[in-house]
Amino acid sequence: MGLFDSVLGAVLNNNQQPASGTGGLGSLGGLVGLLASNPQLIQVALGLLGNDSAHGGLNGLVGKFQQAGLGNAIESWIGSGPNQAVSSEQIVSALGSGTVADIAGKLGLDSGAVAGQLSHLLPQLVNQLTPQGQAPAQGLGNSGDLMGMLGGLLGR
Repeated sequence: MGLFDSVLGAVLNNNQQPASGTGGLGSLGGLVGLLASNPQLIQVALGLLGNDSAHGGLNGLVGKFQQAGLGNAIESWIGSGPNQAVSSEQIVSALGSGTVADIAGKLGLDSGAVAGQLSHLLPQLVNQLTPQGQAPAQGLGNSGDLMGMLGGLLGR
């Protein structure tokens, strides 16, 4: 888990620095407590965004959010403007209750807690992994690639 440890370390170190304005890397620092209390959640979230995901990666999630009437929300996370907030109920609507329950089972949490945590984490991760304000046509890469990309972004 060396790569995961280095990414978590970058997140923790980033929290020690002042925020660089709204929407900058400092915005991810607010999630440090969440990540520190359950670091497996970032792996699960990156797994949802990776091209090797059963959900089709970022492009698949965009489709799921659009089907749930939340296309504007996920597009705001990808775009360069402010991120639109989503509720835990909206996360369940987009991902499906079965997916959220599966994640909860893997993490040893209840579904409501997982949905709540993902409602805060997913917008920030998508925002950080699409710094150009566009979703790459070929997707973000596999989940291992995303861990490296996130670590590079946080290391700046």
